[in-house]
Amino acid sequence: MTQLKAPRPGGLRRFAIDLSPLAVPAYRRMWLGNGIAMFGIQLTAVAVPVEMYALTGSSLWVGLIGIAAFLPLLVFGLWGGALADAHDRRKVLLATAAVLWVATFGLVVQAVLGVGSPLLLLALVAVQSVAFAVSSPTRNAILPRLVPAELVPAASTLNFTTHTAASVFGPLVAGLIFAWWGTDLGLPIAYAADAALYTVAVWATVRLPAMPPEPDPDAGRAAPGSPRRAGLASIVDGLRYLATTPVLLLSFVIDLIAMVLAMPRALFPEIAESRFGGGAAVGWLYSAIAAGAMLGGLTSGWIGRLRRQGLVLVVAVVGWGLAVAAAGLAGQLWLMVLLLAVAGAADLVSAVLRQSLLLVYAPDRMRGRLMGVNTVVIAGGPRLGDLRAGAVAAGFGGGVAWVSGGLISAALAVLLAVAFPVLLRYRAAARSGDDRG
Repeated sequence: MTQLKAPRPGGLRRFAIDLSPLAVPAYRRMWLGNGIAMFGIQLTAVAVPVEMYALTGSSLWVGLIGIAAFLPLLVFGLWGGALADAHDRRKVLLATAAVLWVATFGLVVQAVLGVGSPLLLLALVAVQSVAFAVSSPTRNAILPRLVPAELVPAASTLNFTTHTAASVFGPLVAGLIFAWWGTDLGLPIAYAADAALYTVAVWATVRLPAMPPEPDPDAGRAAPGSPRRAGLASIVDGLRYLATTPVLLLSFVIDLIAMVLAMPRALFPEIAESRFGGGAAVGWLYSAIAAGAMLGGLTSGWIGRLRRQGLVLVVAVVGWGLAVAAAGLAGQLWLMVLLLAVAGAADLVSAVLRQSLLLVYAPDRMRGRLMGVNTVVIAGGPRLGDLRAGAVAAGFGGGVAWVSGGLISAALAVLLAVAFPVLLRYRAAARSGDDRG
């Protein structure tokens, strides 16, 4: 792996996104492949709830999409992390790509045939979630094998920024697709585009070198916690390590609070229809959070130089909750989009700090399993948030579900940080002395 050092920028360049990791060819290919594939995935991320709401007319059914995705994440996210620590990570990624393709083509077929089954839609989402749950921790765990440790925050920021850029333009394009062709033709177009664009991510994965578990520096002896196979004992080892590492554990808990209580995504189809007359409004709402995160990423050069990372993480999570609550009170589309974008920028900061902390703090032999937990948290949390939002909206209305979640999440984040100040005290220099492989 090429050892690169990021230059120290001056002036406005101190705030520009750090592109240094793109000098590493293997990382550059993965960044490009994942970014293009993510654009297609975002088309499906909008198409599925739009189809579900068209079939049922209920935000509760839209919220159930979150449960259909979360349950596989809970099981296979942890197991996928163990797989990433026990097997060649390149092979794991290729195997999960095949499963994801099958599920996406299933979405295409059911849309073309007009099956109109909410249960089939939930089942296909669940299969996609299985593949994602295994591939995501594996894909994240390889990052310190592709770039040197000092570039991990910059590479994480690039990944998040690309993801959020796709999350901006994907929903906007999806909104245009539905505005031009309606749901009957728009749904199969969106699903088919997703399947086609995913081929670029597969190409990037094929070009990766083999990535078996790193050998123990003590020749002939397994390192403590190194899994021989991806079994229950391996998963328990990873959870035990997390439970005895308060900084990492609190970073996961505070993110769960933010996503479960404040994520308003399941309310977008209802709010777009009731406040703004439907049409392309749903695309704007689905892209707003990601737009803010993308802009935050493009001005993120300062994040890699932070030392009080724990304090900034807490502030970012509180800012997310308050911005979401304010957005729920907005009566104009432009204002709601703007406030959701502010929330997205705060979420970008918290996500980069949390993942950078995890990748640098944890030893390589644990990274896959901890990234499995990370996948359950970052992907499962919003899906539980979908269920919470849909259930509260069914009983009290979409506005109450939206605003109350943001306020409660901000309050709980402050209480957690005060009750357990180890996260507030965490500094970037205070890293584990454990080996990173």
